[in-house]
Amino acid sequence: MSKTAKAFENGKAFIPFITAGDPDLKTTKELILTMAENGADLIEIGIPFSDPVAEGIVIQQADLRALASGTTTDKIFDMIAEVRQELPYFPLAIMTYMNPVFVYGCEKFMAKCEQLGIDCVIVPDIPYEEKQELAPYCDKHGVDLISLIAPTSEERIKMIAAEAQGFLYCVSSMGVTGVRKEIDTDIESMINSVREVSNIPTAIGFGISTPDQARQMAKYADGVIVGSAIVRICAQHGKYSAEPVKKYVREMKAAISEN
Repeated sequence: MSKTAKAFENGKAFIPFITAGDPDLKTTKELILTMAENGADLIEIGIPFSDPVAEGIVIQQADLRALASGTTTDKIFDMIAEVRQELPYFPLAIMTYMNPVFVYGCEKFMAKCEQLGIDCVIVPDIPYEEKQELAPYCDKHGVDLISLIAPTSEERIKMIAAEAQGFLYCVSSMGVTGVRKEIDTDIESMINSVREVSNIPTAIGFGISTPDQARQMAKYADGVIVGSAIVRICAQHGKYSAEPVKKYVREMKAAISEN
């Protein structure tokens, strides 16, 4: 079992996302520690990028705020090193795009991830057919490269699932990230296709924001990923986000644990 998959050992996994550096890295560190203590099973740390093609307006704006405050990849790594002093074994993921990794240097980036105990990376703009641009560096440094499937993946789902590492990121809705009132994708069929070829844990993301939505998605998948709803709380409360995020994480974890 990979390090990432261990996040799914204790029932349904709740996976929150935050944009590093929004509003500042001190707050990001506080939020990571708070979420880890209050129900998160794996935390996605987003590296802000000026052209986040998979993100909706909420995370786009968070990226711009983080970049404007002087957040850099190296500063994020320094913050994670501080987190690791308090959470040496807690599962952590980095969510980024290929451009920041390429500019930093693929070898250097993954070596740093290994040094910091980063369990996996999520790079939504690298398609399955081009994953060899990054996969060898991930394999060398023991970092899972998370694969994504979408409702339109269809016959590709089994092909992607058969080679997936850590967990399989199931995109609930077409389009970019963001809060949605309804999720009407046939998630069950997507998961069933995965199960025909692999027992890898599955986690559903994109659009989930309420306990009811999380509870519904957890009926089918092994985990639920929430980003925009948490980033929106950070936009509203800034440096004072820890308490409202704590409350939100507890509510969402309780909802998915009912399954």
